[in-house]
Amino acid sequence: MKNAPPTLPPAEEIAVIDRELVQLDHRRSQLLARRAYLVSVLHRPAPQARAGARAATPRPVTPRPETSPPGVQNVLLTLGGILLAIAAIAFTVVSWGDMGIGGRSAVLAVVTAAALLTPAILLRRGLGSTAEALAVLALVLLVLDAYAVFAVALSGVSGLTYSAWATTLLAALWAAYGAALPKLRSPLPAAVVAAQLPLLLWSVNGAAADAAPAPSLAWALLGTAALDVALVIRVTRPAVRVTATVGAVFNGALVLMLAGFESLTAASALDAVEPAVLLTLAGAVALLPAWRFRVVALPCAVVAGLALIAAFGGVIAAAAPSGWAMPGYLVCAVALLLVVQVPALAARPPADVLRGLGAASAALMALALVSTLPLVVLQYAGPLTVLPDAWAGAPTDARAALGEDLTDGNWVATALVLSLLAGVMLAVSRRLPDQIGTRAQQEGEDPSAGPEGAGPARTLPPVDLRAWAGVAAAILAWAALTMAPFVLDTGYPQLVGWQSALGVALLALALNRVRYARGLRFAAEIGMACALVTAASTTALALATKVATFTVLGTFLTAFIAVAALSRAGRIVRAVAGCAAVVWGSGLVVALAEAWELAPHRTAVALMAVPALVALLAARLRTHPIAAPLECTAALVGVVALALATDHAPTVALVLALGGVIAAGTAIRTERRTAAGWSAAALFLLATWVRLAASEVTVPEAYTLPVTVPALVVGVLRRRSAPATSSWTAYGAGLSVTMVPSLLAVWGEGGWLRPLLLGTAALAVTLAGARQRLQAPLVLGGAVLALVTLHELAPYVVQAVDALPRWLPPALAGLLLLVVGATYEQRLREARRLRETLGRMR
Repeated sequence: MKNAPPTLPPAEEIAVIDRELVQLDHRRSQLLARRAYLVSVLHRPAPQARAGARAATPRPVTPRPETSPPGVQNVLLTLGGILLAIAAIAFTVVSWGDMGIGGRSAVLAVVTAAALLTPAILLRRGLGSTAEALAVLALVLLVLDAYAVFAVALSGVSGLTYSAWATTLLAALWAAYGAALPKLRSPLPAAVVAAQLPLLLWSVNGAAADAAPAPSLAWALLGTAALDVALVIRVTRPAVRVTATVGAVFNGALVLMLAGFESLTAASALDAVEPAVLLTLAGAVALLPAWRFRVVALPCAVVAGLALIAAFGGVIAAAAPSGWAMPGYLVCAVALLLVVQVPALAARPPADVLRGLGAASAALMALALVSTLPLVVLQYAGPLTVLPDAWAGAPTDARAALGEDLTDGNWVATALVLSLLAGVMLAVSRRLPDQIGTRAQQEGEDPSAGPEGAGPARTLPPVDLRAWAGVAAAILAWAALTMAPFVLDTGYPQLVGWQSALGVALLALALNRVRYARGLRFAAEIGMACALVTAASTTALALATKVATFTVLGTFLTAFIAVAALSRAGRIVRAVAGCAAVVWGSGLVVALAEAWELAPHRTAVALMAVPALVALLAARLRTHPIAAPLECTAALVGVVALALATDHAPTVALVLALGGVIAAGTAIRTERRTAAGWSAAALFLLATWVRLAASEVTVPEAYTLPVTVPALVVGVLRRRSAPATSSWTAYGAGLSVTMVPSLLAVWGEGGWLRPLLLGTAALAVTLAGARQRLQAPLVLGGAVLALVTLHELAPYVVQAVDALPRWLPPALAGLLLLVVGATYEQRLREARRLRETLGRMR
């Protein structure tokens, strides 16, 4: 038998010994059965000693039992207990009126007493399972006794009152019974279940009879939860602990919901006091198991921290004006975080408790941050709502600049929340270690040593939490500073000036790779990201007046150019600044065009100056890392220019041609030759097509010849530099682009000029292919020539066919078949020679 752990209490050690004895009995039964079988085999007569011996057949193996004797025993006992319980219920409820009051009482008393006393006798004889079944039956009979007493003698008493007293008495009786017979497993958990009801029933009865306020229910639940927690801490039996834990969780959750709702809906600070007391006590009750048991320390501490924040924050929120509730809760969360960080306090509670309280504070801070998002988003995106009214005049004040219907909200409270959160994150960044690695690294273990036989363990790279906390602090501070004009509700000029100054100041952070504050290691990147958002929002705000528009565009254009040219913070910052300079420069061009009242298509032509300047700058930068981002941004500006010119086709052609010129100039550079060269060709071709369409030219050759001629020139040059190039690769695309559309036009319309020109061209291509022994010109030219000839001769063929007798076409067809059949072999040889000849051509 396994030795029981020496730290177990006597009752639990006895239970362990009982289980071991049951297993030993089961094993003994198996060994005895096996021994009996072996004895029978040993004493079986030998086959050769039998008269008239036959070949002995092997004895079939005894099938293995599907269930163990203890399992069968438990099933039988459970089924018997259930049947007895059903019989008792039927006797009490259905057959109650067949006997007098004395007989009925005597029967229930005798049966209940027998069911209560018999388990003690069975336990002394070692029949633990049977005793357990009878004990459960006794518990059911006690419930039926309580119902019988109420139905016979106390029917005039309130049902809730009697139920409260009855459950209290039953809980006490079952607890005493379980203590008297500690080997029984069911009485004590049943007592815990019964103990969940008295306070709840008394509170419900009081509310129904005296119209008591609803918090009495919360107090009852809190008392029950406290009792459950006390049982969890004091009692060591696992079944009792599990039952009490479930009850504590359920009752505690109900207390938190009821008290939290009362706190949130309190009309005054006085009304919020009682829910606050409830929440505080609930938090204290949750801290008790967190202090004793490490396995539940973290979740219980989180619940306790949230309850404490809700308690004190609810009082502050009820006393504060409307819109100031979240700052009150946030102040409580910050206070809790400060208390957790007190060194003298941190030495007493377990570490997991402190972590849980800190996590509760962080959760409330996250909720506070979410509450600020509507106004934070509004202050940056709100100016976009007035874009259709550009240059319509300055708004009356800062909040009006966000739109007439979008100015509701407590700006002061939101700014205070952002400031508090920024301060907390800055303090956190100063207290955290430089890097947080894996748990093994924190605890001083060897990170390269994995489990035995498993080789080195994979470790995660350290995380720079201080830097990320500094980033969060900087972003929150920026959001709070941006909100200053809306908090003060300044005038429109002050709003634009403040936002512009803030954006330029943020860009100043991007000039150097410097840690401006402890924990703020990404100052340049943060400054650039925040500056882009601020610049975009301020530019949208500035569109209200011409002066503000040109001032803001010029200011940010200059600042972005300075950062792109002078920053030492890295290529990413410089590239982003350069791209932003291209965008804001394009905006300045559009604003100038709008000020001069140019039409949109003329503005598009002016806007093409930006890609041209960028191409010149990129030619000087060449392979510099920011050159490619600048060129890509300039290409997008060209797309915008093309979109502005869509209402005027000739200008579209001009814009495409200008883009082709810029791309052709870029193609001079070796590193851009392929991409820019193909782009230039495509832009020139599109410009030609759009110009022809604008001039209402419908002749297909006008669209195809500008493609064919350059393609054939490129093919000739390719064949000269690489003579092994196939004629299909060199000339196939160029010839097909013109000849196929022209052939379709010939078959789709009448006239004689296009068939004549196309046939002549096809004949020339065919002769050139034959002379140069090139397959593509020969095949394409010959096919097109044949189809054009067929098209021209088709009317005459039709007329001749109509003039011939009806019998002549079948006769000619038959004659043709005979001729073909007679010369089939000859023609096959000729076809093979022709194929070989074409195959030798290049």
